[in-house]
Amino acid sequence: MVMDANLSVETSRRWVLVVDLDRCTGCQACVVACHAENNVPVVGEKQAGYGRWMHWIIIQRYWEGEYPNVKARFMPVMCQQCTEAPCEPVCPVFATYHNEEGLNAQIYNRCIGTRFCGSACPYKVRTYNWYAPEFPEPLTEQLNPDVTVRTRGIMEKCTFCIQRIRRIEIDAHAAGRIPADGEIQPACVQTCPSNGLFFGNLDDPDSQVSQLARGRRSFRLLPELGTEPGVIYLKGGETNV
Repeated sequence: MVMDANLSVETSRRWVLVVDLDRCTGCQACVVACHAENNVPVVGEKQAGYGRWMHWIIIQRYWEGEYPNVKARFMPVMCQQCTEAPCEPVCPVFATYHNEEGLNAQIYNRCIGTRFCGSACPYKVRTYNWYAPEFPEPLTEQLNPDVTVRTRGIMEKCTFCIQRIRRIEIDAHAAGRIPADGEIQPACVQTCPSNGLFFGNLDDPDSQVSQLARGRRSFRLLPELGTEPGVIYLKGGETNV
C-alpha cells in the first residue's frame, strides 16, 4: 500500500508485465533497449561461449505445429518478479528482497557473489558479473546516469526499470496525482516495435494489464511451483476474451 499525502488516499500497486506471444517477432529490440537503459555490458563472443552472457532478457525460441506446417514462436523471458521468490530466502546478506510494490528488488552493493539466488531461481534469469564491465569510448557517452555501473562479482537481473518507475511516481506525487495507466514504461515496453509488451498495476481492476491478465489466454511460467510471477504471458493464436 502506498500513501499519497497530496490525495489523502491509499493506492495498492502490484507492478506486472504482460507479454503477448502472438505479437512477439523475436527481433530482440527489447534486449538491446534493456542493455542501453540499464548499463548492461556486452561480454563478447568468447565469454558468451562459456555461458557468461549478461542479457537481462532472453528470447527463447520454440516450434509450434507439426512438420511441414510449423511456425517459429518466441518467448521473452526476464526476471519473473515472483511474489513468493525462491531467490530471496537463500541470500545471506539480504541483497534481494521483496518491496511494497511487488517487485523482487536488488541491492547491488550488498551482494557478495555467493550465487545462491541464481541456483534457487527456477527460471534461470539471473546473470553473474564475472568481470569488471568495459565501456570503451565513445560508449561511455551513452551510459544512463540514473543507473549504476555494477562492479564484478555480483548477481544482476531485470528490475522492470525501477529507475523509470520511481521517476514517474515522484513526478506524479509532486503533481498531487497517481500515475496514469500506461504512463510508466520500462525500456523493453517502450521499444517493442510490435507493441507486444504491456506494463501496469495489476491491483487496478481497470488497468490494461489487469484486464489482459483476466483473459483466457493468460498464463504464468511454471505455475505449479507456486511462485506467483509478476510476468504474465498471453498464448498465441487466440483472441483474448
